[in-house]
Amino acid sequence: MAEDIKVPTLGESITEATIGRWLKQVGEAVAEDEPIVELETDKVAMEVNAPVSGVMAEIISAEGDTVEVGAVIAKVDISGKAPTVASAPKAAPSAEPAAAPAPATAPAPAAPVASQPQMPMSPAVRKLVGEHNLDAGKIAGTGKDGRITKGDVLKAVAAGNAALTAPAQGAVAAVDAGPRQERVPMSRLRKRIAERLKDAQNTAAMLTTYNEVDMGAIMATRTKYKDLFEKKHGIKLGFMSFFAQACVLALKEVPSVNAQIDGDDIVYNNFYDIGVAVSAPNGLVVPVVRDVDKMGFAETEKSILGYAFKARDGKISLADMQGGTFTISNGGVFGSLLSSPILNPPQSAILGMHKIQERAMVINGEIVARPMMYLALSYDHRIIDGREAVTFLVRVKECLENPERMLLDL
Repeated sequence: MAEDIKVPTLGESITEATIGRWLKQVGEAVAEDEPIVELETDKVAMEVNAPVSGVMAEIISAEGDTVEVGAVIAKVDISGKAPTVASAPKAAPSAEPAAAPAPATAPAPAAPVASQPQMPMSPAVRKLVGEHNLDAGKIAGTGKDGRITKGDVLKAVAAGNAALTAPAQGAVAAVDAGPRQERVPMSRLRKRIAERLKDAQNTAAMLTTYNEVDMGAIMATRTKYKDLFEKKHGIKLGFMSFFAQACVLALKEVPSVNAQIDGDDIVYNNFYDIGVAVSAPNGLVVPVVRDVDKMGFAETEKSILGYAFKARDGKISLADMQGGTFTISNGGVFGSLLSSPILNPPQSAILGMHKIQERAMVINGEIVARPMMYLALSYDHRIIDGREAVTFLVRVKECLENPERMLLDL
């Protein structure tokens, strides 16, 4: 008896998705709630779990196919029996090495080659494996469920791992002889990101104002209390919680920055749901930390860290990204010194954090080296005046340079 695997409900206004990658092949055992396929929508990438245990009996939709919500994309045999010969072609990648005649020396490399199509890898990992001409089947994965991480690939490269399919000299020649261009279709998520960013530029009267903040006080606070904080709360004290709490105080003072335009109306939000832009394997996502004004530093850190792990593992859901009133983007983790972030509609403002760098500053007539960070506030000039934008950014700066203001709600 076979159980249908259907495309689940994907969220409001989403009616179809694209098959990203099958994590299970025909003939493989499937455990209940085990991920079996990756789906890509125009808002998020997600995994579909098996509703029952059994054996993958049939794959109906191939990778790259567009499927509608409710469509049957695979079948799982709950009797646990192996598929019939008629279904075998679906498992061709894993069955081919055993079926094809080969010389006596062939069986040794056959096992890792066969396992390669079955090993889930993120797009970034697949790209890295291809760039270094590696055999993924020979790389030991240390990620969740034995998946290969970027660190595993880099470690194999650094160690001169035997997974290289050719000597170094041959590999260089292969690269030189390869194509000068490669054309790949945009994922649904990447196309949606492009549309939203372009819509923001076309719709909003977007402007950016800049300031800089001395991070010395926060760095000293973290150094002084980081051990006690981690011992009590079980999590490290990071910078993002300081920024989130500083933004809440500034948003309360300048409510238009937390508002949005709806037709001919301005909607003022009296809650503070802050989106935190994080990088995921398939692109930038912005999960939302709810009611930050009601959170302490520890709760804020735990919520942000939880989203960071979900983004890394491709587990961010649509519900996680809906309803934000303001966004914080941290380009500093990638080394950005200064940038102008683009609005995340329908929000009216976004704060950009950047790299902390020691610079010469004049303090009390003396030149001293201070850890400085540039801040950038992009905002919709249709709803936020320049005075309000500057006031908001100055309040954030004051809170960060004097952390006690956040404790005293000043």
